[in-house]
This record gives sequence, C-alpha cells and structure tokens, in this order.
Amino acid sequence: MTVFDGYARYYDLLYRNKDYEGEARHVHEVIQKHYPGASTLMEMGCGTGCHALHLANQGYHVHGIDQSQAMLDKAIQRAGSLPSSDHSMLQFSRGDIRKVKLAERFDAVIALFHVISYLPTTKDLEAAFTNACDHLKRGGILLFDGWYGPAVLTDRPSVRIKRMADDFTEIVRVAEPVLLPNENLVDVHYEIFVRDRKTGRVEVLQETHRMRYLFKPEVENLMCRCGLKLMDYFEWMTGRTPGFDTWGVCFVGQT
Repeated sequence: MTVFDGYARYYDLLYRNKDYEGEARHVHEVIQKHYPGASTLMEMGCGTGCHALHLANQGYHVHGIDQSQAMLDKAIQRAGSLPSSDHSMLQFSRGDIRKVKLAERFDAVIALFHVISYLPTTKDLEAAFTNACDHLKRGGILLFDGWYGPAVLTDRPSVRIKRMADDFTEIVRVAEPVLLPNENLVDVHYEIFVRDRKTGRVEVLQETHRMRYLFKPEVENLMCRCGLKLMDYFEWMTGRTPGFDTWGVCFVGQT
C-alpha cells in the first residue's frame, strides 16, 4: 500500500477546486516552447488522471504511471467515461517512477503536483531523473514542479486545516508539518476526518507525507549527472523568477 491508498477515495473531493485544466495549458505552453511539436508524454505520478485527461484534450498521447493502484483505478475509470477516440489517447500503468521501464520513448516526461518532492533522498531523485532521461527522445523535455527551498525556510510550513464537502461526504483535513532542516525535508502529518452525510458515520485517517524541498543548484547538478541540462526554472503557473516567497517552482530539463 502506498501513502495515498488510504484516502484515494476522497482525493478528488479534496482537490475539487484545483485548476487542472489551466495547469495542463501551462504545461502544454512550456513543453511546446522547448520542444515544438511534442505529442507524447509520460506522466510520473499521474494520480487519478485529472492532468492526463486535460493534456489528452490538448492533443497529447499520455502514459500515466503511479504506485497507488487505488489512484490508478480512478484514473482508468475516468478515462473510460470518455469517447473512444479520446480514450485511446490515454494509458495507465502501475509502477515506481524510479524504476519503471516502458517499451517506448517520449517527447516529454512530466511530474506534476509536487510528485518529485515525494522523493526524500538524493539517491531517489537521481534515480527518477535517470529513469526520465532513459524514457526521453533526443531533445526531449523533463518538466516537474516541487517545493522550493528558499521559500520553505523563509515562510516556514505551518498547521493548515482544509474543509471540503459534496452532497455525500464532508472532509476535514488537518496538516501538521515538522521541518527537518538538516535533511531538506518536511514531514507533514495528516489527520483526515471523513463524515458520511447520510449516515453520520465518521472515519478517521492518519498519514505522514515526507516532502523534499529543492534548490536550483542541486537540481541543476542532479540533472547534469543524469544526462539532462537545466533549461529553465520559474514560479509554477506565473513564470516569474523564484524568490523567498515562491513555494512552487517548475524546473525544465532537456536531453
């Protein structure tokens, strides 16, 4: 079981307001800037497939990879609801992004919504970058977003409470972070209260997500060691130069 299997049932409700469509457009623009005509993508950590569906709408053939079977089941179900012509643009497989081997190369490899920040060690990061490079065509693009170290250490993580509800379910999620500054890590302890609005039954889930925050020099160095060149980095979705208040940064590497 992965860390996401426990609340995969509620994941889409928790992030119902996330602008997946806008983020897919942003990814499309960045990819086309660096690799005009790109049409095939491998998505590392595809989750429930929301980004993949919108990227398919942009004309990409997307092969999504995730460790969580519960997440993949939702992605496959979502793809199955599409017309057959659109469904053929999507494929999903279970695998570890550090190790999975597919029998094809892609124009781009992407990892969105802080997937790379879930790799806690330098060894993990190097394995994922190397694997991405192995799946890229010559001139192909690696694009990912992650937590940005200067902002994490300046605007330190604090306790956050998120509430979401639909006609059937109410969710309260409490996130309590613990900063590990000598490891470049944050342990985020989640306590999730899920209430069935019909029966009143309450389920409580507890999970800890270990997050790695990143710095531009280490990313550049790791990319170089793995056969990639850092081409660009900027604030996620805005394109602005990252600073002490920039928690989410997008990095773009090229083979």
